[in-house]
Amino acid sequence: MADLLGSILSSMEKPPVVDDKQRKLAREQKQKIEKQQVEEKAKLQRFRERTQKRIETFIKDSDERRLQFEPMPDKVARTIVHECAEVAGLASFSFGQDEVDRYVMAWKKEYAPSDDELLAYRRGEEWNEEKAKQLQEQREREKLAEQETANMKSTEFVPHSNYKDKYEKLIGKTAAKDAAIITTANKQYGFVPSENKTDKRSIEETMNQIREKKKKKLERETDALPADGST
Repeated sequence: MADLLGSILSSMEKPPVVDDKQRKLAREQKQKIEKQQVEEKAKLQRFRERTQKRIETFIKDSDERRLQFEPMPDKVARTIVHECAEVAGLASFSFGQDEVDRYVMAWKKEYAPSDDELLAYRRGEEWNEEKAKQLQEQREREKLAEQETANMKSTEFVPHSNYKDKYEKLIGKTAAKDAAIITTANKQYGFVPSENKTDKRSIEETMNQIREKKKKKLERETDALPADGST
């Protein structure tokens, strides 16, 4: 049993031997990495301080509305700019292509960009007051045209078919023509021409005659009752 265990142990690879030279190289490599990290951190801190000073100068200048930074392919640098802008109360956005010409632009809150302005920068276009005015005028013209079209649709009505043609198919051409003449509107009698009316009496005469008929009918019924009032 002891011989078997010894055979297994002897067949296993022994741990590598690390000499002083290798330890020294590893220690130097670690120190180099740590130094680079410290330098990078210090570099970013200096960049942050420069960005803060640049933003402070921009805020104090009452004539400036927006501040455009140089292209920054490094995402960390752009993040720092956004952080500084937010602390200073500015609105900031990134434009351009990643890892190529991506840059940050910041605005004072009272001059915050419109959606049209942001869209122009995202498309790589310039933006100015003249362009904003032209776009506003174009939208007003389009809105006015839409209103005029809507008004025309609401006031104009085009029948799907001519009612005369429809009646010609149903009752014949001659009968449809006669019906159209009869139903011609008249100011006094509506849809029936006055010459077609058989009753020529006025409304007052008609009402008087109706009342007279009711009165005579009531008198006849009264005369027909027995003298003692029994039924």
